[in-house]
Amino acid sequence: MLTDPDLRYRAVTARDARFDGQFITAVRTTGIYCRPSCPATTPKRQNVEFYATSAAAQQSGYRACRRCLPDAVPGSPEWDLRADLAGRAMRLIADGAVERDGVPGLAARLGYSERHLTRVLTAELGAGPLALARAHRAHQARLLLETTALPATDVAFAAGFASVRQFNDTIREVFATTPTALRAARRGERPVSPGRVVLRLPVRAPFDADGVLAFLAARSVDGVEEADAGAYARTLRLAHGTATARLRPVNGHLECALALTDMRDMGSAVARLRRLFDLDADPVAVDEVLAADPALAASVAAVPGIRVPGTVDGAETLIRALLGQQVTVAAARTAATRLTAALGERLPSPDGALSTLFPTAAAVAEHGASVLTGPAQRVESVVAVCAAVAAGDLELHVGADSAELGERLCAFGGIGPWTAGYVVTRLLGASDTLLLTDVALRKGAGVLGIPSTPDALAERGERWAPWRSYAGMHLWRAAAAPLRQQAS
Repeated sequence: MLTDPDLRYRAVTARDARFDGQFITAVRTTGIYCRPSCPATTPKRQNVEFYATSAAAQQSGYRACRRCLPDAVPGSPEWDLRADLAGRAMRLIADGAVERDGVPGLAARLGYSERHLTRVLTAELGAGPLALARAHRAHQARLLLETTALPATDVAFAAGFASVRQFNDTIREVFATTPTALRAARRGERPVSPGRVVLRLPVRAPFDADGVLAFLAARSVDGVEEADAGAYARTLRLAHGTATARLRPVNGHLECALALTDMRDMGSAVARLRRLFDLDADPVAVDEVLAADPALAASVAAVPGIRVPGTVDGAETLIRALLGQQVTVAAARTAATRLTAALGERLPSPDGALSTLFPTAAAVAEHGASVLTGPAQRVESVVAVCAAVAAGDLELHVGADSAELGERLCAFGGIGPWTAGYVVTRLLGASDTLLLTDVALRKGAGVLGIPSTPDALAERGERWAPWRSYAGMHLWRAAAAPLRQQAS
């Protein structure tokens, strides 16, 4: 991450797209803020100042550039790197926490007072939670106006605005224009029907889409997910209703077709799908560090831009991780499919093969003992953890503190460091977790000539920081390579 102003200006001079979304460039003479790669004439150094977020630039009176679309870029990878209060808050804000629960609800989830939260965010990011959420809504609205045919009223509520008037006022203030004018500049009109929208999700290149699709396909649950070599689809349970999402890589971005029962959930759905595909990662920085290890160099060259798949639902991922303890991926998939068939909620309007929502923690807590099969201890663990989630005693959300969540999970009987680390990595996008006891990961290390005992692997992994989670994906891939060769 670039923090030095002079290095940032060099990135702006070079129009380096690698830093888009990582910081904002504001030009005093024009009153406009841009992404670093903006194609406009490079401003003089004395006329430029930098901000961590677009909200901070807006707070200082700048408006968004109409040429480079500073909002149409991947989000900052800093929010996955940072486990501090600011990083945790930004993940929740992107998920729509302020729109759903207000600043009091956001602060309560983070375990701090509203005053302290506002003070920290203003000091760290240049804007408080309301301003950060407002900037997020404005950018979401602009993308919808310019890339879809949704009516302006639907855009307002889909972006999270409480009223059309608030939507109109914000667009005028942030972009110095009207929603109608932004709609006139629409980039590629798409057919639209109630509750349905097709979006382009920006991606940092290189992007190992095939790797993410293969990972998800191997674990897909019938009725909840569909996956093949070129696309992925799944059902979603959201704050105001349900949805289905279909995603496929197209010309350097991820095309996302959403069908929502309530358009207010659109922002949250997009944020969760971005995390599922790890779209805000910094692949250049990751590959540079990992390729410096001769044992990983060939794998990095073969698979540039590897990603660590996230999750759209913390409770679902925890349940599936527990079902997968000490069994194969295929066996875990079968167990999750059986559980879903018995306790999953059916969609009122199935979307092709997408017909079912993964069971809630409450349903598993109540009926899991009579449905789940396998070792009694594992069944008891699943039921106990689900009961804690359903009661609110265990919170699984993107604003959780990684260390605290790991400790909380390990306090439950039947949950060890592997399960806790796996859940934390996928739920929070933790970039620097190495699952030292994972059998497949250690096998992959051996294939690549890396010492595979936990202690030796931990020592070797120090050179991969802060990207050990990505190194683990390369090791998993190496472990699977002999199986792929046998299959071919």
